[in-house]
Amino acid sequence: MNKKTSTSAYLSSIENRLNEFFIMIAGLWIFTVQFFRYVFVPPYEVYEIRKHMNELGIKTLPIVSVTGFIIGLVLAMQTQPVLARFGAEAYLPGSVGISIVRELGPVITALIFAGRVSSGIGAELGSMRVTEQIDAMEVSAVDPFKYLVVTRIFACTFILPILTVYVIFIALAGAYIAVVLVQNMTIEYYTNAVLYSVEFGDAIPGVAKTFVFGYIVGLVGSYKGYTATNGTEGVGRASTTAVVVSSLMILIFDMILVKITLWLWPTF
Repeated sequence: MNKKTSTSAYLSSIENRLNEFFIMIAGLWIFTVQFFRYVFVPPYEVYEIRKHMNELGIKTLPIVSVTGFIIGLVLAMQTQPVLARFGAEAYLPGSVGISIVRELGPVITALIFAGRVSSGIGAELGSMRVTEQIDAMEVSAVDPFKYLVVTRIFACTFILPILTVYVIFIALAGAYIAVVLVQNMTIEYYTNAVLYSVEFGDAIPGVAKTFVFGYIVGLVGSYKGYTATNGTEGVGRASTTAVVVSSLMILIFDMILVKITLWLWPTF
């Protein structure tokens, strides 16, 4: 009897999780439709968008700067022994540059951005939901979705590509430090080798997909916070799940976008 009860409880738990998953997918789709319906309709909350780009982007600079520098440094130090084994150490700057520009720079920046920003949006909007501030805005004839959600998603979508370009340069600088330590290479040779290997077409797909990543971060964080329930416990859950879901979606969409990129640009 106990075994049957435990099995039933386990199946019920799986069913509840599946229901929550499909409800979340439906909710994200509804938020997407509403976002594109509101984003082109005036009035445009330019001040709010600028404020969120400053809070969500500029204040993320310290952590992405340190992360980008370390990523470039470690990548160059790890790649050098492998290339040395095949007598191809001269290709170190080019291989590191291509790896950073095409994949590591955009994805690492997006994951760091998701960890800091998505949780912050989820906690902020979740607190406003459980303290009935959003309900008060609706009563005051202010559209909370346009004022709170659209502005944050828009800001995340357009600030992440800027951060990505910045992190790419920081990572390349970190890689140069590592190259100097292991090969005593001049900065002129390093710069020329990177510019010779990394084409403009390599940077376009890498930076372009961060628009999608930024949109995902803003969308998931806003959705989790906007629909939070159960008081402070719900706020904490919204903040945590926003990071997990946005990070997973970034990795999944990265896989899809890489496949699309290879299909559109076979030489990429």
